[in-house]
Amino acid sequence: MHMADALISPAVGGAMWAATAGLTVYSARKLKEEMDERKIPLMGVMGALIFAAQMINFTIPGTGSSGHLGGGLLLAILLGPPAAFLTMASILTIQALFFADGGLLALGCNIFNMGFFPCFIAFPFIYKKIASSGEGAKRILAAALAASIIGLQLGAFGVVIETVFSKISELPLGTFLLVMQPIHLAIGIVEGVVTASLIGFISSTRPEVLEAAAGPARGKPFSIKPVLIALILVAAFTGGVLSWFASSNPEGLEWSIARICGNKELKSPESGVHALLSRIQEKMAFLPDYDFRKEKPEGLAKSESAQGKENAWPSMRTGTSVSGLLGGAMSLVLAGLIGFGIKIFQGRKSGRRDG
Repeated sequence: MHMADALISPAVGGAMWAATAGLTVYSARKLKEEMDERKIPLMGVMGALIFAAQMINFTIPGTGSSGHLGGGLLLAILLGPPAAFLTMASILTIQALFFADGGLLALGCNIFNMGFFPCFIAFPFIYKKIASSGEGAKRILAAALAASIIGLQLGAFGVVIETVFSKISELPLGTFLLVMQPIHLAIGIVEGVVTASLIGFISSTRPEVLEAAAGPARGKPFSIKPVLIALILVAAFTGGVLSWFASSNPEGLEWSIARICGNKELKSPESGVHALLSRIQEKMAFLPDYDFRKEKPEGLAKSESAQGKENAWPSMRTGTSVSGLLGGAMSLVLAGLIGFGIKIFQGRKSGRRDG
């Protein structure tokens, strides 16, 4: 659901950048108020894991489309909404700048759609309400399914509204909605099952991790090192090896556009803000589309089945593995630095107040 700049006008893109900036400041303040030091390394490691997981598209049977995990709900469950939003913003920023996954003008839209809805709407108002009313795997599954589906439906709706309000494409509101919402319903079901499986496993093996996500650590302390090591290994294996098995079918948004326009990639304006940001992204994205740069790459917006990509499956490419490992490491560092920076700021402020 990574939007390309060809869908977004400068006015809408700027407005969503402002909204995302506001949410980032709010999340940083909330995280500072409820800082648990164990969240800092967990933010980084989860950033690496979600980066890798988003590289793996799964085929949606009978549609010719594919989808990938968003990860916002999983982040919110393990980190709490503020830390989860900041981690998701880190992942999407790394993807846009260095892997040309989503446009720079559309980055605010992508962070809002994939971060705000699952972290601040689906998790507190749906997942927590259902999961806290009972125990057991069935309750977690019901909560994860409902929250994942609604979070993705809201995100898909956001994509449609932002595109239509931009008025730079010919995608009609009604038709776009009728195509986008059902395909993301299917993706939401898969994400709900995967999320429930992971949370169920953590709940049965290290429930203290979930308890810590609810707020500052209370009671008996625990070591998070075994959890971090396990997650790092999973992230490395996912980005370095499992990424070869990603579906070559177009992702849900691209598939929806192709169903309406006959082409999954719309042409971006060749002047103004769009052209400027396109040139910046072309210079910075050293692994466009999660592969080594070709002699003359065609377009920098994400396309899991871009023209010229090999049809062989699995796609055992060195560039894919390098992208998964390097992108995961960059997401780990950026998300961790954000958490560490907030901790330092909190410590200095507390020191001035005590002095």
